[in-house]
Amino acid sequence: MSERKVLNKYFPPDFDPSLIPRRRGPKNSQQVVRLMAPFSMRCNTCGEYIYKGKKFNARKETVDGEDYYGIKIFRFYIKCTLCSAEITFKTDPKNTDYSAEHGASRNFEPWREEKVVEEEDRLARLEEEENNPMKALENRTVDAKREMDILDALQDIRARNARNERVGQASDLVSRITAEEETEEETERRLAEEEDERLVREVFSKVSMPTLPGGSSAAADSSGDSPTEATPPQLVTIKRKADDVEPDLRSLLPESTRVVRDAKSLGPPPAKKPKSNLKNKLGIKIKK
Repeated sequence: MSERKVLNKYFPPDFDPSLIPRRRGPKNSQQVVRLMAPFSMRCNTCGEYIYKGKKFNARKETVDGEDYYGIKIFRFYIKCTLCSAEITFKTDPKNTDYSAEHGASRNFEPWREEKVVEEEDRLARLEEEENNPMKALENRTVDAKREMDILDALQDIRARNARNERVGQASDLVSRITAEEETEEETERRLAEEEDERLVREVFSKVSMPTLPGGSSAAADSSGDSPTEATPPQLVTIKRKADDVEPDLRSLLPESTRVVRDAKSLGPPPAKKPKSNLKNKLGIKIKK
């Protein structure tokens, strides 16, 4: 299957491009191009407004006998969207713009009028200075005074900005130093707390103490409760030095408690209760 987009074409060895016939068209033929309206305009026939950026299928041609320093000027033909009247406009290389030619009038644009007025004022001033030397001197004096005022205002703005920048840098420096000091204090406090906790863990430890039968019964008799109630193991806090080895639990018990524990460990194991015959208790008889 051949490619959909052919990029490489085959040329035979005996191919001669000079033998290809050339198509000769008219010298100033019109081309159909797709463009957008370069400015907003109003049709002179029906009064329809055509906004800037509206797309048209236009005909383009080169204007005969007109150019701007060798730059060609092109003319475009479009049709009104309402009455289909023909509208033409040309390129304006001098002002890097377009100019309406026939069929429509360009809408008023104040910024274009300002540029025209400024250009007229400049030309009138140059002409006046050529004819009147005193007027030229006055204009130069006024221009110099205006430039000095502008420079003074600019210097004031620069000085104010520099002062604000120094103040901002000083405040930022103070805030940064304060934040660093606070951070160092918090770090020192945290390290001190961790060290204290470590020392406390090394010095103090908690061990569980088993309850004695005699002590539990005595406590029960003194309180008036039943002796069968179980007493939870007591937690004893042992204080020792950090360098000593943790002592054995048996060495911490009193003499009487140690004797009782040894007697329990050396005595015979408790007898197991025989299993009762559940069948006889429930009245179940098994026939053989």
